[in-house]
Amino acid sequence: MSLAETTGTTASPVGLPVLPVARYRGARLLGTGGLLAAFVATCLVTGLPTDRLVLLGWVLAVLAVQSLGRGWSALLRLLVDWLPLAGVLLLYDLSRGFADGLGVPVAVGELAAADRWLTGGVLPTVWLQEHWGADGWAVFASLVYSSHFVVTPVVLGVFWLRDRDRWAGYARLVVGLSAAGLVTYVLYPAAPPWLAAKDGVIEHVDRLSNSGWAVLGLHKAGALLSSGQGQVNQVAAVPSVHTAFAVLTALVLLPVAHRVWQRAALVGYAVAMPVVLVWSGEHYVVDTLLGAVYAGAVWFLLPRLVAAVAHAVRRPGGAPQPVAGAARPEAVTDRPETVAAQPEVGAAAPDVVAAQPEVGAPQSDVVAA
Repeated sequence: MSLAETTGTTASPVGLPVLPVARYRGARLLGTGGLLAAFVATCLVTGLPTDRLVLLGWVLAVLAVQSLGRGWSALLRLLVDWLPLAGVLLLYDLSRGFADGLGVPVAVGELAAADRWLTGGVLPTVWLQEHWGADGWAVFASLVYSSHFVVTPVVLGVFWLRDRDRWAGYARLVVGLSAAGLVTYVLYPAAPPWLAAKDGVIEHVDRLSNSGWAVLGLHKAGALLSSGQGQVNQVAAVPSVHTAFAVLTALVLLPVAHRVWQRAALVGYAVAMPVVLVWSGEHYVVDTLLGAVYAGAVWFLLPRLVAAVAHAVRRPGGAPQPVAGAARPEAVTDRPETVAAQPEVGAAAPDVVAAQPEVGAPQSDVVAA
């Protein structure tokens, strides 16, 4: 029987003090269930919130409830961990809104030409909208599109509860991917298909990412999402951040997905997102491919960059690493007496033998020796 079973205590998932859990387990379950019910009701009545800080607020509320019974240090850890992350993401959102106001010309026709080149002259968004428009698909597409706003905060919250080191690594990836996208928005603002069609540059294209909410009868939900879309940078289309975060989520969760259906769901999600984005007129195929490349590059390079920086900080003098198995002469020169005192392998140690009393000898003999 484990210690938790015998004493009724358990350790905090983030390394906080051990406190009794039986007294607070019910409160945590009740509070978490109430918050989830309130979130679902809010989405049904007013629509899914797209503001990053609002969604982080919901996640933090659940984490605060989960910290009940773990002491004030748990709440302090919650604030210390999450407030800097929230501040960085807020700065990203504000900067993204101004990214198209720096005088860089907006690319309108180049991405459409690239898509036509990839597909032999046919624009994928136009073809998909002409051949693929069932109500069931529209519902699926809206749910997949909207999941972008929820999945990342939820994964962050689960990691924080279960594995704080993994949470820290994922938080760095989220910030790094957001920063990479922001730099590209500034250097290369581009019009998405629905905006290019509105300007008459390409054929007619509808913006369908929220059409599934009308099929479900949730008109307010679609209106809220449309309002949120209207408040962000309309030409922040390259790369597709929706695709980038879907791919990043799959890359991060695949190592901890132990069942086949879980892995299939993660891969399917990473594939479904760009298809939905191209069909709905939100992105070109080129945008989604670049989003996947950005996610893979950040996932692969950023942890190695962080490790290299941490190594450089630990060794500010830049001294070379010792080679495995090489001699360490400084140990010989710094402490010569130690080396001199060591007998050769297999050699007798007469001084030691002489100093030892015989078994059973009187104590006075030992002192004399």
